[in-house]
Amino acid sequence: MTVFILVAGAFTGPYVWRDTAAQLTAEGAEVHAVALTGLGKHPTDEGGAVDLETHIADVLAVIDSVVDAAAAEPGGEIVLVGHDYGIHPVLGAADRRARSIARIVYLDSGMPQDGVPALAAVPDPLLREEVAERAAGAGAGEGATGGELPPPARETWPRWGSTAGLSGAALEGLTALAAPQPLGTLLQPLRLTGAAAAVPATGVLCTQNGPGVEMLQIMVDVGTPALQALADARVTFFELPTGHWPMLSCPGALAETLAEAASGGGHLLTPADPGRTPAHLRPFLLDVPERPRERTGNTDLYLPDGPGPHPAVVFVHGGPVPAEATPTPRDWPTLTGYARHVAGQGVGGVTLDHRLHAVTDYEQAAADVADAVERVRADPRVDADRIALWFFSGGGPITAEWLTDPPVWLRCLAANYPILAPLPGWGLTGSRFHPVRALSRAGDLPVVLVRAGRESAEIAATVEEFVTEATRCGANLEIIDVPEGRHGFETLDPADGAREVVHRAVGAVLARLKE
Repeated sequence: MTVFILVAGAFTGPYVWRDTAAQLTAEGAEVHAVALTGLGKHPTDEGGAVDLETHIADVLAVIDSVVDAAAAEPGGEIVLVGHDYGIHPVLGAADRRARSIARIVYLDSGMPQDGVPALAAVPDPLLREEVAERAAGAGAGEGATGGELPPPARETWPRWGSTAGLSGAALEGLTALAAPQPLGTLLQPLRLTGAAAAVPATGVLCTQNGPGVEMLQIMVDVGTPALQALADARVTFFELPTGHWPMLSCPGALAETLAEAASGGGHLLTPADPGRTPAHLRPFLLDVPERPRERTGNTDLYLPDGPGPHPAVVFVHGGPVPAEATPTPRDWPTLTGYARHVAGQGVGGVTLDHRLHAVTDYEQAAADVADAVERVRADPRVDADRIALWFFSGGGPITAEWLTDPPVWLRCLAANYPILAPLPGWGLTGSRFHPVRALSRAGDLPVVLVRAGRESAEIAATVEEFVTEATRCGANLEIIDVPEGRHGFETLDPADGAREVVHRAVGAVLARLKE
């Protein structure tokens, strides 16, 4: 018999687990939904501050009671489940009772690190600032942890995570039962010795709130340091096609997933292997001849034969890409393949590196792109009045900078399998890097969208939102579909017809440049 110890996230308590716990119990499991102090459990010291250590003690008390009961009557293995903020007290407790824990389940949560407070995991940067300001006003901090953060109003829950899948009644109930979050629980750094790292783990990814397994694998392949430990035989993954509160939106599916996780099921990531070529470094799907390039700063220029000035296409890579990644994106086969291909057709091809190393870096990445574009336009061999920009994947949000009042020299904007609105877990909903909102200001700017038919659900949703907005505002949008293509299809696993799609997309962009 498995023993599940469930720890809810910010503002919530044991009640959120009701339906999931009932199904797990009906299937023969023992279930304990932890009541955290201030979030379902009254403080024993009414005048004392409640911090992360208080909540770790709450989880430890439940673990110890289960272990004590097992000593008298042997029970099952303990599976600790932490949702959202709840993963912080879960890890703190697991670190001190590692030998008693069979598995830790990260339920749509971050990956807390030693010395980092839970506030760092709050997705919305403006929200983090508001919490910090409230804490300063309450005299709260690492050494003084008093004060509370009021629970969200009904309409502000999305700032804490996607509400996709929640019925109106569920959202009303979540709001009605929510409790203030003690500020100290968000501000006190988590302290870990590393013992919990030896415990097998499972990540449950809610794909309408963040990346799915496929995107995680891409990030592991690219070399994102924080994710390398996830490509371990003791770490498994599941996806749920819902928002941030699966225990309310799909409690039955969550119960089934937790049961499978407890038995060691789930998807394994493939470790980055120097002997294995990762998908993004495999050969470009077209056999494009080599061409000389000129490297200036962060920019590479592939010039066509013959006298100029030539029109040019600037290819903008996606991300986030770790700063340590080698080779850097301007040398990736997809980017160099496209650049050499257009150069062979009389148009300059440009690849560049920009500093999108985290989702908080869009501002500096956009500035890097703008600087590179001006550098290219200043080259006398380039026709400064005939430039196209072509974005890929996570570079998509930068398109908002160019869709908003596009300059007259920008003849076309293209995007392959792009992210066209900030993903819910990024905390960028109110930022200017929101192409859907910018599209209505693009005027007659031609936009070529290469859409992958087997795109991940979270990215496909942003593309659909963009297409809907294009219809509403009458944007000059051409869609080129790759029905069997996946994200990064040019090197990942070229689908049937993918070569023809690339030729068609390049032809559409170059036609706008040569008009």
